[in-house]
Amino acid sequence: MKIGIDARTILFPKTKDAIGLGHYTFQLIKNLLKIDQSNQYVLFVDKDTREKDIAKFTRSNVEIVYFPFSAYTKFLPGMYNEILTSAMLKKQDLDVLHMISPLARVPVSYRGKVVTTVHDLGMYKVPENYRKMRIAHAKTVTALTLNRAQHIITASRALSKDVREIFSIDQESVTTVYTGLDQRFFDQKKDNQKKVAKKFGITKKYILFLGTVHPVKNITRLLHAFSLFSENRRQLNASDTSDYQLLIAGKPGWLSRDIKNFVRDLDVDRDVKFTGYVTADEVLPLFHHAEFFVSPSLYEGFGSTVIEAFAAGTPVIASRVGSIPEIANDAALLVNPIDTHELTQALEAFATDKDLREKYAQKGSLRAKDFSWEKTAKETLAVYKKVAG
Repeated sequence: MKIGIDARTILFPKTKDAIGLGHYTFQLIKNLLKIDQSNQYVLFVDKDTREKDIAKFTRSNVEIVYFPFSAYTKFLPGMYNEILTSAMLKKQDLDVLHMISPLARVPVSYRGKVVTTVHDLGMYKVPENYRKMRIAHAKTVTALTLNRAQHIITASRALSKDVREIFSIDQESVTTVYTGLDQRFFDQKKDNQKKVAKKFGITKKYILFLGTVHPVKNITRLLHAFSLFSENRRQLNASDTSDYQLLIAGKPGWLSRDIKNFVRDLDVDRDVKFTGYVTADEVLPLFHHAEFFVSPSLYEGFGSTVIEAFAAGTPVIASRVGSIPEIANDAALLVNPIDTHELTQALEAFATDKDLREKYAQKGSLRAKDFSWEKTAKETLAVYKKVAG
């Protein structure tokens, strides 16, 4: 079997931590090659991907194919896709082509068998939290790709249900394959917490959020809940300051400036820290030393940060929406993300009850063991075989 994988999301993984699709693609390919030496793989990458960055994929059963250029928006992406991409794909005579995201459109003239993975449908489920122009483009491309694919992989059963309902796709054409979990999150060794604490201004106990600072992550309600929580803590401790900080860790996204301004409006800017992008070396100590982790998203197709917190032994409060109840199972305290009062109560419950935190930390550690990249690779390979016949 000859398998093609669109690996264009892998850019400079050695010098810059790959996030999102890049990380998924990197780990999927790495583990496919680890478990499968019998099939042939063709990895399609961008022209500016450095050879040393893909050197670890060098195998006797792997061929690297470079697309002519990478600045698609400068060269009429539709025409580029149809002419150059189609010609390169046809030349490879693939049994199956895996497009890692439905936003990577398959050329209309390509007639080979296609698998695509859907990671998130937030733009369909909570569109008010996204730019209108981005929604229009994403919906157009996503619909074209999903209707073109012979089979669709989804990151959760909840997402599979959404795909079938939104795009009227038969159940037989959709398979759920959970996203993997990096084994490094299970590492409980001593870390560089002092260095991280100094860098991000951590001076006391803290609650951790990790993710892009974006409206869909529901950070404004988290900030509001934290302000109420802090007021309660001040009264409880008879102090003019709270004994907790809220750490918002992650790169800025759409409307992030407005979200930051909201902190000043709530008068909690002394105890709320925005870290910006955090590196892989910084994530683990942030998890390990947090009192607990909060993921109040309005929608998640999978929820990687939740299982990362589980693996690190950090108790979790998360939203009762999308895939989260399925992924978390009973290992997180679930709340209604639009109910600020309920979120505040959850913060207070975790802050005041060490036994409750320990209970969820233990449940999370067990649940995290259900996820691995090797398992993801095996189940994805099974989909390839099914589609290729």
